[in-house]
Amino acid sequence: MTAEPVLRLDGVTRRFGDVVALDELTLHVPAGQVVGLLGHNGAGKTTAVRLLAGLLAPDAGAVRVDTLDPVVDGAAVRQRLGVLPARPIVDDRLTGAQNLSFAAAVFGLEPEVARERAGELLASFGLDARADERVGGYSTGMRQRLSLVRVLLTDPQVLLLDEPTAALDPIAARQVLRTLATLAARADRTVVVCTHDLAEAETLCDRVVVLANGRSIAEGSPAELAAAHRPGELRFDVGADAAPSAVAVLSHLVPVEPRILAGGRVSVTGVAHEAVPDLVRHLVAADIPVHEAVRSRPSLQEVYLALHGEVPLEEERP
Repeated sequence: MTAEPVLRLDGVTRRFGDVVALDELTLHVPAGQVVGLLGHNGAGKTTAVRLLAGLLAPDAGAVRVDTLDPVVDGAAVRQRLGVLPARPIVDDRLTGAQNLSFAAAVFGLEPEVARERAGELLASFGLDARADERVGGYSTGMRQRLSLVRVLLTDPQVLLLDEPTAALDPIAARQVLRTLATLAARADRTVVVCTHDLAEAETLCDRVVVLANGRSIAEGSPAELAAAHRPGELRFDVGADAAPSAVAVLSHLVPVEPRILAGGRVSVTGVAHEAVPDLVRHLVAADIPVHEAVRSRPSLQEVYLALHGEVPLEEERP
């Protein structure tokens, strides 16, 4: 039996005046998954997160966190959520430790539990040595890491993250991604990430949803999207002498003209996986030696660009 999704958007539409930010969007996220929301600026990613957090109400459709309506049951929903906006959510006038103490008091955490958890998280994100300094002296990346520590302090069941590594250097970003992956590995932890970093999404996300103009245009794991929307490149190693003959044979069998690469390899694109044995048979029948046939899967970035090349983008949305 399939478990009920922890997060649900069912046919949700949200308008800002005459602008339709989300257009009958349906999104279901089960427990333990990391789901990435990808899309151009104004595609509707942040609007979807604000709806789940109860900061906005839908104009049509239903939003649920577990079985709760974020607008009606806001207090109960916020106990389950950890929300990280795109900009740091810390007070520059306080120290790092004071920011966390204040957050712990707001959320009603026991002081001893809060101190222990704060210490662990500060050490995990490399902030323990600077915890007693005012945040006004932190770099942008340090503020963002402290914001994430603040969000994780309550050990939320669901994380809604808007560009969590945008201000981080590569090492800090890797630390954040590892922590998020560890959290999501627990069966009851769920993560939704809005990001423009396609390499990050490919590494972190179990599933991605590509948005354009407030609608979902593709959904699935990175591997599923690659298979469905961009078959990738196939390279035949036939040797330099046989490469021209291989091109002549393959040009009648594939949709895109083959290319000769260095080292006696021939590249073809747009070929389905099940067609590969037939191509090999044609080459062998023409006395062309096939030493190796290697398929490379396109990156999520290549798939994303291919998808958006098919979709005209409207003016930027909220």
